[in-house]
Amino acid sequence: MNRRILVGAIAVAVVSAGGALAVAVPKMPERGSTVPTARVVKGPVRLTVHAAGDLRAGRTMTLVTPPVGGTLRIIRLVQTGGAVKANEPVMEFDPADQQYAVEQAKSELAEAEQEIVKMQADTVVQKAEDDVALVKARFDLRRAELDVLGNEFIAPIEAQKNVLSLEEARRRQAQLEEDVKSRAATNQASLAVVEEKRTKARLAMQRAQQVIESLVLRAPLDGVVSLKENRDAAGGVLFYGMVLPEYREGDQVSPGRPVADVIESGRMELRAKIDENDRGNLTEGQEASVSVDALPGQVFTARVGALSGLASRGSFFDTSSVRLFDVTFQFDQPDPRLRAGASARLVIEGKEIPDATHVPRQAVFARNGKNHVFVKVDDRFEEREVTVTERTESRVVIDGLSEGAEIALLDPNARTAGTTAPSAPAMPAAGR
Repeated sequence: MNRRILVGAIAVAVVSAGGALAVAVPKMPERGSTVPTARVVKGPVRLTVHAAGDLRAGRTMTLVTPPVGGTLRIIRLVQTGGAVKANEPVMEFDPADQQYAVEQAKSELAEAEQEIVKMQADTVVQKAEDDVALVKARFDLRRAELDVLGNEFIAPIEAQKNVLSLEEARRRQAQLEEDVKSRAATNQASLAVVEEKRTKARLAMQRAQQVIESLVLRAPLDGVVSLKENRDAAGGVLFYGMVLPEYREGDQVSPGRPVADVIESGRMELRAKIDENDRGNLTEGQEASVSVDALPGQVFTARVGALSGLASRGSFFDTSSVRLFDVTFQFDQPDPRLRAGASARLVIEGKEIPDATHVPRQAVFARNGKNHVFVKVDDRFEEREVTVTERTESRVVIDGLSEGAEIALLDPNARTAGTTAPSAPAMPAAGR
């Protein structure tokens, strides 16, 4: 009893002091009068998807310096941004070394051909001499055979001489025949060596001519030139943040170095990242309106192409739970004014649901994997679970509410808890 009197005295003293102190008594929450609300609407809803993307070339071909024995010097090139047609020169290198190689190969080829002519003539002469020698050897052998036939009519010593002469004639003919065969094989081998030398010189000349032709890098398709950075300009020393110049006339380039890209013009495609909640509203071949920031006032028509099946985050530092899908769009009519790297905005008109129950997107709150709304009943809000079937940028199609029901656009529990600013609604859970 004394304790109650003491508390009452303290309260009277505070009031009599002109309210200089405020007693920490919890304030009862206001009953929904300050929470913005909206009505559940039943009617047609078009599943429109809005997205942003960038233009990319349909194809990009890289030009590489030809594989020659040493460094090459650029004597002519097309600057970055220059338009080229297919098979037009993009970059040319100094052909002096290869022209010298061609002339040297021509000289070796002519020398080899003259050697072949001389060897063929010598072979003909040698063959004629061998034929004469063989005829003489056969004649000597035949005469020796005839002399041996008359040995019975002459002295034994003379007869023995004839026998010895016959054997010597036979050996001489056999040796001559072997020498002819050996010389023919030797001449044939020597001729094959010189012919191989001629073939080698011819191939060297053809290769040098092909290298000279390859020193002119030509555009493989119609497009725009984009020169590469000259990584040799810094002398092989590179560090973070270093700005390297593009290739210029007079620069030396190592073989096999990529020097330029030819970006196909007229055949541009648009790539955008689509929210996982909007991806279900897209189908391949669906029409989209594209506004390119670099061409204000122009609207292009594109169609949905490949839909990625794997999700990716927006960036490495993106900590949000929303997954993004890469979607490619193809233009109906190629336009030469479209350039790779330009940003664009898309509007994809999806299908229309004729008789849908829908609410503003911010009226649906996700919690524990389920979607909820706050329905106003009398002067209070009751939390109810709903099923989300479709989504647009501003509306959500739901099941579980009747038309005309009044729902909160903000979480009334968050406001009654004494927060200074209204909390943003969580993203509606997928498929709930």
